[in-house]
Amino acid sequence: MALTLTCRWYKKHVFMKKLSFILLLAIASFISKPASAQVSININIGAQPVWGPVGYDYVEYYYLPDIEAYYYVPRHQFVYLSNGRWIFAASLPYRYRSYNLYSGYKVVINEPRPYLNFATQRVTYARYKGNNGRQVIIKNSNDPKYYVVKGHPKYNGAGKKTVVTSRSSGNSSRGNSSGKGNGNGGGKGNGGGKGNGGGKGKGKN
Repeated sequence: MALTLTCRWYKKHVFMKKLSFILLLAIASFISKPASAQVSININIGAQPVWGPVGYDYVEYYYLPDIEAYYYVPRHQFVYLSNGRWIFAASLPYRYRSYNLYSGYKVVINEPRPYLNFATQRVTYARYKGNNGRQVIIKNSNDPKYYVVKGHPKYNGAGKKTVVTSRSSGNSSRGNSSGKGNGNGGGKGNGGGKGNGGGKGKGKN
């Protein structure tokens, strides 16, 4: 009887030691493995207009505080209020004919449908009204990465609009929502040199 109990105890002891060893190996393997995460990097420099500010690899919307309107970069559309409704158009309406896109301040907003928060944003960004020429614009940049932007003096014809890549990294990605530049932009015109009016449409982005 005593021998049987001893054998059972020995087998249980051996089993527990093996289990502990396996757990230790698993923990050591987990700790030694470098932390990595799949990070998506969105770049749409080529889709940004020449009058946009430098310093942003990705831009979804510009808010134009001087006229309280938006510009949707992926579709090259202005978004403005008309009779209580948001209009999406390829150019600004006639009432904004005196607005200078090249010198007017732009606030980068990388979130979907920011115009739905217009009541809050018009107050938050009101301090940027009249800050003309306070940003370096793409047209005046000598950074080669902006040569893919159509209309740049050194446009290389690459025409890259959107690049989506992914990589493994131990650090989380950071958005480009706070870059600012100093300088004076030149040139005038609405809608990237297009006439005012026309091209109106309704929709949601």
